[in-house]
Amino acid sequence: MSSADVDEVSPYELLGLSLEATDAEIRTAYRQRSLKVHPDRNRGNPDAARKFHELNQAYELLLDPLRRMALDAKQRVKEARKARFASYDAKRKGLVEELEASERAFKKAKLEKEGEERARWLENERIMDEGRRLREERERALRKREEELLTAEKANASENEPPAVGTLDTTVRLKYQLPAHPELTTPSALSTLLSPFGSVDDSAIVISLKPSPPKKPKRVTALVAFKQIGGAFAAVCSSGRSENGLTSIEVDWAEGKEPELIGWLIKMGKLAPPSSRSTQSPPSANQRQDAPSSTTAASAPLFSSFPSTFPDLDALPNASAATPAVPGLDYESLTLMRLRQAERTRMEKEIREREAAEE
Repeated sequence: MSSADVDEVSPYELLGLSLEATDAEIRTAYRQRSLKVHPDRNRGNPDAARKFHELNQAYELLLDPLRRMALDAKQRVKEARKARFASYDAKRKGLVEELEASERAFKKAKLEKEGEERARWLENERIMDEGRRLREERERALRKREEELLTAEKANASENEPPAVGTLDTTVRLKYQLPAHPELTTPSALSTLLSPFGSVDDSAIVISLKPSPPKKPKRVTALVAFKQIGGAFAAVCSSGRSENGLTSIEVDWAEGKEPELIGWLIKMGKLAPPSSRSTQSPPSANQRQDAPSSTTAASAPLFSSFPSTFPDLDALPNASAATPAVPGLDYESLTLMRLRQAERTRMEKEIREREAAEE
């Protein structure tokens, strides 16, 4: 006989009944057995809950006519097998048991093989997931590195790229007392004074005579536009210096701050810092003309720290230039003239506002 037939417990055996038991006998047997194996009465028995559950399952099965009919048929087949096995001789019983043992071994081996295959499949899935995760991490790291390199390249490119020249980057503001410099009341006089530093746009010079308080000298504020930022920078560096003809004349940037282009040139090493250029003097006209062809330190101008790549404002479309007083101006010349007039008006208004704020 098979071990399954021996180990399997019939519901009839659990309730201690025969196949001919009635429903009333089933209920009575269930009540009696349940009181004995109930978990509340067997707190120290760990198997009490399992036994009580099996008893309930057997009770419900026997009270179901269809399920009980199938169980009865199975029980009769089982009993017939027992009777037939009992009639076998010892040799035949041994053969039957050996056959059933081989069947059990085959089923066990099959289950073990399926378990091994499943474990191998799970291990392969785990390895694939791990490889996928590592690949995604490497890809993320590579993307992050590429983004960092691209960001660094953009940052370097933005640092190496010079800023745009503003509208007032080449304009300086002069402040002086009129009694000390009575000759500096016309654009031509200011142009002559500042010409050693660079070319000046005479038509863009704005002069404002500020009314003086009682018993105080009259003050003058003027805006002078250079054609190149190098000339404006040289004039600002020479503010108040007698050797440059700027005694008691304060020269500063028109916007009150140093243009971004000057800072960029200093940062890139193309322009000497303020500490080194404070002792320099403006170049003469001959020196400025000879500077591009000079190759030795002896022939270099005193302001040799200025780079040769300063933007030439003469080449810009809106560069300051004198408007020819001839009839029949074309549209472009008329537009430039109007823009120049608007710029002069704005600069005069800004001077008056600053003077009012200083009072």
